[in-house]
Amino acid sequence: MAFVCDIPARAGKAARVKAGGAIRLINTLGSQVVDTWAFNAADTSEFMSMEHTRVMLGRVSPRKGDKLFSNRRRPMLVLEEDTSPGVHDTLRAACDPERYRLLGFSSHASCAENLTTALAELGLTAPHNPCPLNMFENCPVGEDGALIVVPPPVTAGQYVVLRALIDTVVVFSSCPMDVFPTNGPDCTPKPIAYEILETPA
Repeated sequence: MAFVCDIPARAGKAARVKAGGAIRLINTLGSQVVDTWAFNAADTSEFMSMEHTRVMLGRVSPRKGDKLFSNRRRPMLVLEEDTSPGVHDTLRAACDPERYRLLGFSSHASCAENLTTALAELGLTAPHNPCPLNMFENCPVGEDGALIVVPPPVTAGQYVVLRALIDTVVVFSSCPMDVFPTNGPDCTPKPIAYEILETPA
């Protein structure tokens, strides 16, 4: 029996996914970027690492069928399904309170805080804030090397499925960015959902 959890706009949630199990991330209304982390359920000092994944894949962005690697170069997840256009970012750090202070906000929700809160709900902490896999984020690199913010092409109902290769804790954050068109031309964060597809006995 699948378990579906809705995540409000600007919020985050963590879920345990056992080895062999899978989790589906659903872009409920479309145009929403989802910062995504994964940690070894037995040792959160091992985490999904974008730096190591890029090296192991030899590409900047993962594709359907690719493994996602930890900071110990161990495969943690497989991007098993992807019904979106396949545009995902591995370069941008999660937004955090300092990012928004630099943009002129004294108080603003952030993916970094969502990560901490979501893990705390499971009684866990992370050694630091790893660079997330920014699911659905459209961040092309210009000819001059500049990172360009472009609305994501993902539409309502499209999804990705991550298959766990070890016992993991997966964290999703519905990115709160509302200054740039990261979450669509309306600059409005939207809710997302996830579904646990299989949980081995």
